[in-house]
Amino acid sequence: MKCFERLVMTHNTIIPETLDPLQFAYRPNRSTDDAISIALHTALSHLDKRYTYVRMLFIDYSSSFNTILPSKLITKLRILGLHTSLCNWILDFLTDHPQVVRVGNNPSAMLILNTGAPRGCVLSPLLYSLFTHDCMARHDSNTIIKFADDTTVVGLITDNDETAYREEVRDLAVWCQNNNLSLNVTKTKEMIVDYRKRRTEHAPILIDGAVVEQVESFKFLGVHINNKLQWSKHTKTVVKRARQSLFPIRKLKRFGMGPDILKRFYSHNIESILTGCITAWYGNCSASDRKALQRVVRTAQYITGAKLPAIQDLYTRQCQRKALKIVKDPSHGLFSLLPHGTRYRSAKSMTKSLLNSFYPQAIRLMNR
Repeated sequence: MKCFERLVMTHNTIIPETLDPLQFAYRPNRSTDDAISIALHTALSHLDKRYTYVRMLFIDYSSSFNTILPSKLITKLRILGLHTSLCNWILDFLTDHPQVVRVGNNPSAMLILNTGAPRGCVLSPLLYSLFTHDCMARHDSNTIIKFADDTTVVGLITDNDETAYREEVRDLAVWCQNNNLSLNVTKTKEMIVDYRKRRTEHAPILIDGAVVEQVESFKFLGVHINNKLQWSKHTKTVVKRARQSLFPIRKLKRFGMGPDILKRFYSHNIESILTGCITAWYGNCSASDRKALQRVVRTAQYITGAKLPAIQDLYTRQCQRKALKIVKDPSHGLFSLLPHGTRYRSAKSMTKSLLNSFYPQAIRLMNR
């Protein structure tokens, strides 16, 4: 059955072109670092102006996959333009599911389920992404970024006017009620990025009468982000994980493995840790953070006895690779050619944080 689900998922029409461009899961040329980069670029571009700050709301749902209503999902899929036969198959796939719980040798009575997408199925995350396609920002000053069931509301505040942001949160709560989704307010967190010298106290957000906790840092799609948009906490986590993975290389060297095998092991197990979503965060790392990352590379180079690429070179390479993918995908809409058509329009920035972020860096690399 899972093989057949994969065939359905690779069908040309299962992900329509009309899908929300800010849904980054199960899209070609999209990944978690694209979602993080968009969130950071949106925030930093706004913070580049005067009298501004940003509120980021990280939504958590309770049993999101289990609450999908198949009939409502099929209605949305038809609006998106999916073929009737495909919609009928998905409806049949999601309904009349028998479920039994077994403890030891004692099974429970069988229960037939007609709600939710089964956990562990290949199609379930994709169906959830399609189900939430109409969860989009109502106000131009807000952005709703989604990666499957991870939803983030980025509110751009100017002159302390939070009306649009608070209305957006209320509308989102109403949308959840209308779509049978339950917001977990206890696990929902808010982070406020405010660079102003004269800061005012920020009143908390209420969802269904419950106060949303304000935090100084949050793990956003696997990346630790804080309210200063600094990366020391994330780099320390990355360095710790990478150092722990040096132990197997030492063991392999003691077993007599050659430099080629050790280098291959490094690239798959340690380099992948060091470069996870690197395009989103490395550009604004401090000098000490970059040195800490490079020390791991030097240690691995000493153990393997092979020449290993520097972190800066890996970052540049990945930025170029991702920039080429973005150019091929016009739905990003962040790269625009100048009138002569040979170079891309540079991003204007007053702060180093925006200048060193991914999109301005990628444009500079593309214009070389």
